[in-house]
Amino acid sequence: MRRRLFLSSFALLLVLVSLITHSLFTDLPSLDRLTEALTVPSTKILARDGRLLYEITDPAGVRHTTLPLDEIPLACQQATVAVEDASFYTNPGVDIVGIVRALWINIQGGEVLAGGSTITQQVARNMLLDPQERAERTLLRKMRESILAWRLSQAYTKDQTLELYLNQTYYGYLAYGLDSAAQAYFGKSARDLDLAECALLAGLPQAPALFDPLTDPQAADDKQIIVLDLMVKNNFIAEDEAKLAKDEVLQFAPSPFPITAPHFIFYVWSQLEATYPPDVLYSGLTVTTTLDLDLTITAEQIITRRLQLLADSSEVPGSVTDAALVALDPHTGQILAMVGSPDYFNAEISGAINMAVAPRQPGSAIKPITYAAAFDPALCSQLPITNNQLQNSGNSLLVTGYCPWTPATLILDVRTAFVTKEGFSYVPQNYDRNFHGPVLAREALGGSLNIPAVKALDHIGINNMLALAGKMGLTTLSDADRFGLALTLGGGEVRLVDLTSAFGVFATGGNYQLPITILKITDAENNIVYQWQPRPAERVLDERVAYLITDILSDNNARLATFGPNSILQIGRPAAVKTGTTTDFRDNWTVGYTPELAIGAWVGNADNSPMVNISGVAGAGPIWHDFMRAALTGKPETPFAEPPGLVRVEVCALSGLLPTDYCPLRKVDLFIDGTQPTQPDTFYQPFQIDAATGGLADENTPPERIATQVFLVLPPEAQEWARQKGLPQIPNPNFQNPNSNSQLLTLTSPDDSTLYAISPRLPLASQQIVFSAVSGEAMKGVSFVLDGQVVATLTESPYQHFWQLAPGRHTLEAAGVTVSGETLRSEPITFVVNP
Repeated sequence: MRRRLFLSSFALLLVLVSLITHSLFTDLPSLDRLTEALTVPSTKILARDGRLLYEITDPAGVRHTTLPLDEIPLACQQATVAVEDASFYTNPGVDIVGIVRALWINIQGGEVLAGGSTITQQVARNMLLDPQERAERTLLRKMRESILAWRLSQAYTKDQTLELYLNQTYYGYLAYGLDSAAQAYFGKSARDLDLAECALLAGLPQAPALFDPLTDPQAADDKQIIVLDLMVKNNFIAEDEAKLAKDEVLQFAPSPFPITAPHFIFYVWSQLEATYPPDVLYSGLTVTTTLDLDLTITAEQIITRRLQLLADSSEVPGSVTDAALVALDPHTGQILAMVGSPDYFNAEISGAINMAVAPRQPGSAIKPITYAAAFDPALCSQLPITNNQLQNSGNSLLVTGYCPWTPATLILDVRTAFVTKEGFSYVPQNYDRNFHGPVLAREALGGSLNIPAVKALDHIGINNMLALAGKMGLTTLSDADRFGLALTLGGGEVRLVDLTSAFGVFATGGNYQLPITILKITDAENNIVYQWQPRPAERVLDERVAYLITDILSDNNARLATFGPNSILQIGRPAAVKTGTTTDFRDNWTVGYTPELAIGAWVGNADNSPMVNISGVAGAGPIWHDFMRAALTGKPETPFAEPPGLVRVEVCALSGLLPTDYCPLRKVDLFIDGTQPTQPDTFYQPFQIDAATGGLADENTPPERIATQVFLVLPPEAQEWARQKGLPQIPNPNFQNPNSNSQLLTLTSPDDSTLYAISPRLPLASQQIVFSAVSGEAMKGVSFVLDGQVVATLTESPYQHFWQLAPGRHTLEAAGVTVSGETLRSEPITFVVNP
C-alpha cells in the first residue's frame, strides 16, 4: 500500500515538474533576438481628420544611435547602476529575493508587481519577451524572465549587458537609448554628457512621464538628487562632486525634428505612457487624437503675429516672449487646439516647455469661480448666517451680507483691511489703485474689481471656493492651507488647460467634462485598443448659477467702466470672457467661451520673469479675440440657453434694491427666483432743508423756507469715500445733539467679534491689525485711543493705523475735531488678543 502511494506521488511529482518545465522552457526566446529587438514597427499620431501629425519610426523617433559602452561616459554608467541595480557587477543576473517575494505573493493569490528587477532581467524582459507576455504580472512570467536573465548573464559580460540596457531603455520624450535621450533633452550626443546630465537621465526610465524635466522640472530635480546620493552611497563619486552636480543649472535644448503640434504630441504621449507600457506603445499603434490641425495652425500663426506686435510696442524689448492657447469643446471635453509656446525649438525662450499645462497664477481669471460659489443657493444653505446678515437681508450687502449673492448684490469697494489666519492685516487694492464705492456684483465681476472679489471670498470661505474649483477640474488648488484671501486674485496656480475646461462648465450650464486628447487607438493588425465614448456629463454647478456667470461675463455694459465700450473682448457675437493679470505682470490670461467653444490664452515668460505693463486685455486678449473669431468664421451664431428658474426684476442701479420714486437710475437685472430683492432702496432719501441756512430744517424753520432735497445716504464705511469724491453730504442740523456725535465718527476696524491670536511661528513685528475710522464730516484730524492712551493721530484720510498685536483685552475709540471745530468721538469697541 505504501509502495503504491509512493509511486503515485512520485508520478504526480514528475507530471508537475514536467508541466512546470514545459511552461518555463517551451518557446523560450533565443538570445539571438537581442539585436532584432532594437527594431520595432512605427507608431502614428493622427489629427482628428486622419492627417499624420507624427510618425515614430523607431523607439527613438529619428534620432536612434547605438553607442558602444566605451563611448558612453563612465558617470552615465555608474548613475544607471546606482539607481537601477547597485549589485549589478556581483549578482548572477537575477534578483533571488525578488523571485522569492513573487512566489510568496503568488501563493497568497496576489498580483506580482513590477519593480526590483536587475538590469539583466530588464534587458531580458524588454528585448526578448513578446509584448503580451511582458505586460503580464504573474509568477510564470517572472520565472521565465529570470531564466532568460540567467542565460544572458552566462553568454554576455557585464559590460555587454550594460551596453544593451543603455542602448534600448526607454527614457521618455519618444527616446529609446541613452544617446537618443541625450539628443532629445540636451541637444547633444551622450558622449558629451556631464555628471549632472547623466544623473538626470539615469532617473528617467523608472517613470519617464513622472520625471520629465520639460513638464515637471521639480520632480526631475528631486529624482536627480536621489541618483546623485545613491552614487555617493555606492562610492562612485565624492560628496563634493555630487554637490557641484546638484547646483548645476541644466540647459535643455532639444534638436529640431519634423513634427506637427509638438506640445500636443508630447502631452498625448505622456498620457499614453501613463496608461500603456513601452512595448505596447511601440507595437505599431495608430493613435487618432482630438486635435483639429487647421485650428492649431491658425492658433500658432495668431500667437506668432500677436507676440511680435507686443514686442514692437513694448516699453522694454524682449520683456514678453511666450504665449500659449487651448481650445476645447466644452460639451465633450475634446481638446481641439493646443499650442504650448510660439516656437517649440527655441531654447532661448524655453520653447519646449508646454505652458498650456504648466501651473501659473491666473490673476483675476479665477474670480468667476468665487462669484459662482457666492451665487449658489445650495452652498448658501451651508453657510452660517449672522444676525447682521439677517438684518441686511433683501439683497443689500454692507460688509459680508446677504446669502446667496446675486448679480445685484451691493458691495462696498472701499479700503478694507482683512485679518489673515496668521494675524496679518491684508489690504487688497484694485488694479487701477482706486476705490469705486458702492458697486453691484455684476459690475464688480465684469469690471474685475479686486476688493469686492476678496469680500466675496471672505463671505463664502476659502474651503467652499476650493471645493467648487476642484469639482470644476482645478486640481492644483487642492491644498487649502496654502491659500489666503488673495486666492480669488490669482494667489494659487492653475493650468491653462484646466482653467479653460473649468470655464466650459459655465458654457454647458454647470456640466463638467474631463479634457481628453485621444479618440481611438488601433494596433498593427487594426484591432481597436481604445475607443472614446461620450460619457454622461457630471453636474458640478447649478445651471442657474452657471447662466448668471455667463450673463455677467458676456455683458459689455458690466465691464464698461474698466475696459471701455469697444474692447478687444468683443468678437461680434455672444461670448463670455474674463481676463487676468498677476500684480507683477508675470502672467496674463484671457479665458472665454461661446456655447460651443471654450478658449484660453496665456501670455508671459516661461522663466517666470515679469513683463512690463502688459495686462491680460492687452497681452492674451488679442490672441483670444483673433482665434475665437477665426474658429467661429462661417458658423451660425448660437445664443446661450437660459435655464428655467430665473426672473428679471427692475432695481435701483446703485443699491440693487427695489427702486423708489427717489432713485434716479434704474436697471433690470437677473435673479434666481426667490433671491430677488424685496426691500425698497434706502440710498436715496429725501430731506427737508432750510433754504436760508442750507442746514436741515427743524421745528423752528418757517414753512416757506423748507425745501425737499434728495441725498445719497451711504453706509458709514462708504461715507469717507463719498466725501473724497465730492458727493453732496447731508447738511448738519441747525443744532447738534451732543449725545449723537458718535454717529458722525465710526470705527470700522478692528472687529469686536473677532478673537485675535499671536502666532509663535511668526515674527511679532509682522503681526499687526489695522485701526480704521471713517467720518461723514471733514476732519482736521483723528486720533486712536487704546486703553485710554492715544496711540496714533492722523491728519488726513484714510484714517488708518497699523497696530502690533499685544495680548489682553483692549478698548479702542476714535476721537477727532472737525474743520468747524466740533469734537467727535466714536462708540468704543472691545476686542481680545490671545497670547
